Amino acid sequence: MIDQETPAAPAMGKPSDRAAVLRAATHSTHDTLDKSIMAARPFDSVANYSHFLKVQHAFHRDVSPLYDIPALRDFFPDLAHRARLAAVVQDAADLGIALPDYTTAPATTKDTGVPEALGWLYVVEGSNLGAAFLFKAALKLGLSATYGARHLAGAPEGRAAQWRDFRAALDAVRLEKPEEARAIAGANAAFAQVRKLVSLHLG
Repeated sequence: MIDQETPAAPAMGKPSDRAAVLRAATHSTHDTLDKSIMAARPFDSVANYSHFLKVQHAFHRDVSPLYDIPALRDFFPDLAHRARLAAVVQDAADLGIALPDYTTAPATTKDTGVPEALGWLYVVEGSNLGAAFLFKAALKLGLSATYGARHLAGAPEGRAAQWRDFRAALDAVRLEKPEEARAIAGANAAFAQVRKLVSLHLG
C-alpha cells in the first residue's frame, strides 16, 4: 500500500528530518500492514481491487477534515490540491462500486492538533509516493489515470518532486519535543486506522 521511500525518491538520510524520524518510528507497523494488504491480492482482478478501493475511500474520508485546518494550509500552501477523496469517489463511480454509507465520524477532525495531523499527513503523502507500483498494477487491469485508478496516479510534477516539497514543508514546521512525540502518535494512529480498514474490507 504505502512504501514511504522508493528508489526514485530516496531518504535524505539526515537524522533531524521529521519524515525520517516518523519512518523509523512506524517501520514495523508499516511493513506488517503492507504485507497484509498485498496478501489479499488486490490487483489480481477488478473485483479484488474494488475491496481495496473501499479501504482507500474509508481512509481518505478519515483524513478529509485535515485539509480544512487553517494552520496546516499555512504550512502546506498546496494542501487542498493533495486531497484524494474526490478522486477515490470518482474511481468507484467509474467501476460501479457502491461505497459504504458511513454512520460514524471520520477518525480526524478540524480540531485535530497540528502535531498529530502532521503524523497523519505523513502517512497519506507516503501512500501517494508509494502508489507508483500500485498504479502500474492497476494499469494491467485496464484502469488508468482517467478511469478507475485516478487516485493512484502521480502528480503532474512527478511523485518524487511532490514528496520532496511535502517533506521540506514537514521538516520546516517547528515542534517542541513533546509535540514531536504527538506527531509520531498521529502517524501510528493513521497506520492503525488503515489496519482496521484492511481487516474490515480486505479480510
